[in-house]
Amino acid sequence: MQKRKLGNSGLEVSALGLGCMGMSFSYGPAPDKKEMVTLLRAAVERGITFFDTAEVYGPFTNEELVGEALSPVRDQVVIATKFGFELDPNGGPQWIGLNSSPAHIKVVAEASLKRLKIDVIDLFYQHRVDPNVPIEDVAGAVKDLINEGKVKHFGLSEPGAKTIRRAHAVQPVATIQNEYSLWTRTPEAEIIPTIEELGIGLVCYSPLGKGFLTGKISESTSFDKTDFRNVLPRFTPEARKANQALVDLLGKIGQEKNATPAQVALAWILAQKPWFVPIPGTTKLHRLEENIGAANIQLSPNDLHEIESAASKIKVQGDRYPEKLMKMTGL
Repeated sequence: MQKRKLGNSGLEVSALGLGCMGMSFSYGPAPDKKEMVTLLRAAVERGITFFDTAEVYGPFTNEELVGEALSPVRDQVVIATKFGFELDPNGGPQWIGLNSSPAHIKVVAEASLKRLKIDVIDLFYQHRVDPNVPIEDVAGAVKDLINEGKVKHFGLSEPGAKTIRRAHAVQPVATIQNEYSLWTRTPEAEIIPTIEELGIGLVCYSPLGKGFLTGKISESTSFDKTDFRNVLPRFTPEARKANQALVDLLGKIGQEKNATPAQVALAWILAQKPWFVPIPGTTKLHRLEENIGAANIQLSPNDLHEIESAASKIKVQGDRYPEKLMKMTGL
């Protein structure tokens, strides 16, 4: 597995990371924990060094899983986690609001260190921008944690361009995490030019469109009642039918490359910039291996031009999130 550096931060990770959320949260009933521990260790054996989790995934169970699985190989991996949500004090499964107060950030950091069984968090993201806390205060709190040796790098997830600049002026931002794929290209307008100027990396979450770009989901697919895709506008049957054209395009390119649609989708991201790192998630070993195979697919300038030309004629239908959640992004 090739390595990539996330901007000018010096943070080096595998060209593909692994998003761990779905191993315990969001995509229906959680899989067997022992199987997920085995899968995480299999990822390390296959060269993946970058793992993404958050306290809110579960809550807490995902960090605990990642900590248990990766503690024997701690010196080989980079672990990213996140702060920024106010969780139900009664232990309910849903967050009840945003909270990026400096005091809360430090409490979350201590708890995450314990759950992850580590003595330093490699990459600590603000999960969503909190409009009630100046971003300078957030960056300052993480700077304190870095000075204390509890965090190595600072990141932001789904911020706006102005927020990035303000945070970066207080504490250098190593990387931004945004949804980015062939069907979610909004970061190209402002975010990517801003972070390129500032020397900040881009971690691409949902690089396979929450599974849609694999070609395994159609307009007739039904999801478990606990699967959060049920509430996403882009996953209505009508939207899936309209968006199938993008999957067909990936399939066409894949036939020419002897690759799957998912592999082409990931290879496309890797071909954009050398400081882009996609973090597809999976709960299955064969999907993990399929995703890793994308790192070996070379898309020529002609391939990229063909994809760009065809994709420009396809209008993706449906918002990424319901209106309430869209308001929590800077895009």
